[in-house]
Amino acid sequence: MKVPPLEYPTQIVRKELDRIRHPLRIAVQRSKNPFNIGAIIRTAHSFLVREIILIGDTPYYQRASMGMEKYENIVEISSDEQFIGIASEKRWNLLVFEKDQANVSLWQADFPNECVLVFGNEDTGVGARIVAAAYSVVAIPMFGVNHSYPVSVAAGIAMAEWARRYYQGGRITVPV
Repeated sequence: MKVPPLEYPTQIVRKELDRIRHPLRIAVQRSKNPFNIGAIIRTAHSFLVREIILIGDTPYYQRASMGMEKYENIVEISSDEQFIGIASEKRWNLLVFEKDQANVSLWQADFPNECVLVFGNEDTGVGARIVAAAYSVVAIPMFGVNHSYPVSVAAGIAMAEWARRYYQGGRITVPV
């Protein structure tokens, strides 16, 4: 794993990162390609998301996360139903990224600062129950003949758009 050498134990680094994390969460229905989940973990680390929620039980490819999994808050949830229950209980705003069922484009979507960006797998997208529980269903504009973005790319685009909206003067400007 390629992680820059740090002079502190992992738990100390995690504690400091947790202090400065953003209120954004990412949820992914387990991907058919375990590399994609690792890539999402690595990208989510760059945005200092509060949590990465993995729905289902397919393993992910840790090498793709380049060691960042040890610094992240990864929550594993076994089913869509369990995820929806937790989201309802915690009153999370779920922004589901699903272009075929979208009711708004990325550019017009409301991004509450405390939201959960939800992504599906490569074959079936986001499950119908999660789509039904969504605060909003968002499409990322596409211009080619390809049907969809790789899930890791879509997640990166969505995280970058969230950050763009809350990034001013060289820093993220959301209340924590």
